[in-house]
Amino acid sequence: MSVSDLANTDKQPLVVVDEEKHIFKVNRKVFTDEVIFQKEREKIFDTCWFYLGHVSEVEKNGDFVSRKVAGRPLIFNRDSEGNLKVLFNTCPHRGSIVCREHKGNSKTFQCFYHAWTFNNEGKLVGMPGRDAYPSDFNCDNSMNLREVPRFKVYRGFAFVNFDKDAISLEDYLGNAKEYLDLVADQSKLGLEVFGGGSQEYSMRCNWKLLSENAVDNYHTQPTHKTYFDYLNNIDIKVSAEPMAGVGRDLGNGHGVMEYVSPWGRPVAKWIPSFGEQGKKEMDEVMAELVSRVGEERATRIARKNRNVIIFPNLIISDIMSLTVRTFYPVSTDYMEISIWPLAPKEENLEMRARRLNNLLEFVGPGGFGTPDDIEALELCQEGFKNGNDILWNDISKGMKKDQPEFDDELQMRAFWKKYNEIMSE
Repeated sequence: MSVSDLANTDKQPLVVVDEEKHIFKVNRKVFTDEVIFQKEREKIFDTCWFYLGHVSEVEKNGDFVSRKVAGRPLIFNRDSEGNLKVLFNTCPHRGSIVCREHKGNSKTFQCFYHAWTFNNEGKLVGMPGRDAYPSDFNCDNSMNLREVPRFKVYRGFAFVNFDKDAISLEDYLGNAKEYLDLVADQSKLGLEVFGGGSQEYSMRCNWKLLSENAVDNYHTQPTHKTYFDYLNNIDIKVSAEPMAGVGRDLGNGHGVMEYVSPWGRPVAKWIPSFGEQGKKEMDEVMAELVSRVGEERATRIARKNRNVIIFPNLIISDIMSLTVRTFYPVSTDYMEISIWPLAPKEENLEMRARRLNNLLEFVGPGGFGTPDDIEALELCQEGFKNGNDILWNDISKGMKKDQPEFDDELQMRAFWKKYNEIMSE
């Protein structure tokens, strides 16, 4: 299909690709159309693997967190025997939410409505008026809390899938496992969520705009100019460091941009603002990293930054700090976002403080970067109200190159190819 045909067809495709002419177009209806939105719920949010949480959040027997994943309320916990469980957070009796706390430690969960009680394995262990039921009530375990169809952990990252026939998590992650390994190898004792848990915020725009934005370095200089001005003001040597990198299509809709940058990272990369003590600590961390994974891999882990999108809605930002972010649509033009900071368990308090400061300074909801991104993406959503008069977004930057750079759009096209494949089935 030629570009001239795009405005004339009655049945417009969601994505148009012409490799020969270096054309990649996305139909703007995918950001506004209610029918497409409902189809996404069925074809994407009922079938893909989704990030649930990190095992460090439920480290002790009895620990639990409750959260929504793909619109479904879940309980992620470690039972009294030390087994990880993921339970649907709904009472089999009359449907009420069973666990109302966001996190804690408990041997049981009790429904507020009729006080049915379940142990942390999900088994029904108590109910008022038990004598009013048959003696063999629940002998088939049908009134226990139900486990999700698929649950798997990879390098500490826990995922769920609501399709019992879905491919394995390892096959789904594919080449993205390389980048989860780079993240996990930063610690000899394992990573942990810190800082009190997650930060929550929202955007008044379509969820797929954040999938794009997460791996779109093309926007960084113009959109985040204030942050770069700030770097220049506090440390000219840092901001003078050159930036270079690559973008990669990792398959299955996953993509990454990997690059060096002017900002500091609390993973064996010292900058002058950390002070002399910081330099000593960074040297020690780097030496341990080299001894454990080798100089070449240690250098890649410590000196390079990574923004990874794991289809459809997991962002791992291994940049100024290490963060994991998920986002779910509420409507065509509204989404809710959660972000968790991660750090090595063995990290000292001073290093942890630098890491948290870097997160709050840029990635956090009140930092330099996130408010800029919210404004930019909400302006896009407003612009889409022009509807049928302007139908297409262009995502073709770098198509003519053999190896696109990290500020090209190959990694964004990876997302859209998988999206189109799933939605067109």
